[in-house]
Amino acid sequence: MPVVSVSMPADLIDRLDTHAAEHDYTGRSEVVREGARALLTEFDDEGLENRPLAAVVSVFYEFGNQQVERRVTELRHDYDTHIVSNDHSHVDDYCMDLFVLEGDLESISTVVSSFRAIEAVETVDYSLVPLDSIGQLQTS
Repeated sequence: MPVVSVSMPADLIDRLDTHAAEHDYTGRSEVVREGARALLTEFDDEGLENRPLAAVVSVFYEFGNQQVERRVTELRHDYDTHIVSNDHSHVDDYCMDLFVLEGDLESISTVVSSFRAIEAVETVDYSLVPLDSIGQLQTS
């Protein structure tokens, strides 16, 4: 198996090692492989393909990091055709940007991945709702 070197903060390595030990992984490489697989298949949902979707995306980063805030703003402009709403708030020592998106699975995946690619962003979470299912009663 090829070897890949990855740079990451010491606290993240500690968390990887702790997670590996607590969940009986053979080591941090196995945890990283599983994380990579999960990330790469995250938006592989045939039930959502070719359907109109709404998404709520939250982006957290350290308060006062103007470089990150500038990059988030640039992405907001880059994806303005999909961003329906945006709100910026301060939570504890963090900035939190909430985005409401409208688009297909691929476009929402692209926006989420772009936010995650910003180096100092702490976390990006999202939820998806198929717009064509809103208001429809489901019977069993």
